[in-house]
Amino acid sequence: MPLKRYGVLAARAVDRRREGSSDTPHYQIHLTDDAGTHYRAAVNVESQQAPSELLYLADDNFRHPVTQLLPPAGGGWTALPSQPGTAALDFIRGNLFDPASMRTLPPDLVGADNDLADLLDHYVQRAIADPTAALYVFGQQWGPETGAADKVFGFEPGNGVHDIHMNQGNSGRFRSDNGVRQDGALLVHLPAEDRWVAVFLAFQSQAWHTDNATGNPIGTAPPRPSDHEEPVRIMAALVNPVGPAPEAETITVLNASPAPVDLRGWHLADQNRQTIPLPTGTLPPGTTLTVPANGNGFHLGDQGGTITLLDPDGLKVHGVSYTAQQARREGRTITF
Repeated sequence: MPLKRYGVLAARAVDRRREGSSDTPHYQIHLTDDAGTHYRAAVNVESQQAPSELLYLADDNFRHPVTQLLPPAGGGWTALPSQPGTAALDFIRGNLFDPASMRTLPPDLVGADNDLADLLDHYVQRAIADPTAALYVFGQQWGPETGAADKVFGFEPGNGVHDIHMNQGNSGRFRSDNGVRQDGALLVHLPAEDRWVAVFLAFQSQAWHTDNATGNPIGTAPPRPSDHEEPVRIMAALVNPVGPAPEAETITVLNASPAPVDLRGWHLADQNRQTIPLPTGTLPPGTTLTVPANGNGFHLGDQGGTITLLDPDGLKVHGVSYTAQQARREGRTITF
């Protein structure tokens, strides 16, 4: 069953607390919105299911069309439907980042800049110090807990967000949390720098091929993709060709492997899951193929979007995203 109260909190960070090496350590963030409502974001820094160290990726210059769909800064809690075209996050289908770039960190160690709490502290402390910074926390809401004070920061009523991590591909006792387009994350907007920072977290036990309806693991594929598992990659796209619509959009793919790849059954998908087939044939190693992006309702919108490469089994092999700003200039090929 998917998360019952998925959404995003838009608020300002005012304090934080590290829980050290407790039984279930979290990195705790105290936030307030423009209406004066207090919240606590409980961020997991250790897994209860082995391996214990979390996977993380911190993007200091996050560019993705989802930032155009977010509620106003300081607006408080917003429930999100787990559907395409909304601000709901999906680590697999949303092409937010390359899972192969994730690394592991221990939860809390003696010393500086050597654990996950240190990493979170780097960004949260900066958000606290910058009065213009806006924090967006994706996850599941709890509370308000009428008549009960928050157990960490003491405000009343207790109220906040948890499950601020990938929420699909779980097995065992956490399988009931699986769903699509309901992943958690931290986004920080720094208006003075016109920049977004994103922190993504996942458990090493989670699968990265999941069912499109349930979010449950598919098959026995390795838990996390690696560069060696992506023989074909999306390298570029002409999203906004010169001239009136319908335009001759194209997508360029590269065989990065040392062996030929039979493209029979491979497809490209847009952000609405509309697909077009790759031309039948063999793509030699080190060569590119430019694919006309038209037909079957497939469309690369000028307001930002995603492009996903699917193998003959329908599993994601690679994915990219682009923003409206990147697509604004006519005739410019976007490289990934």
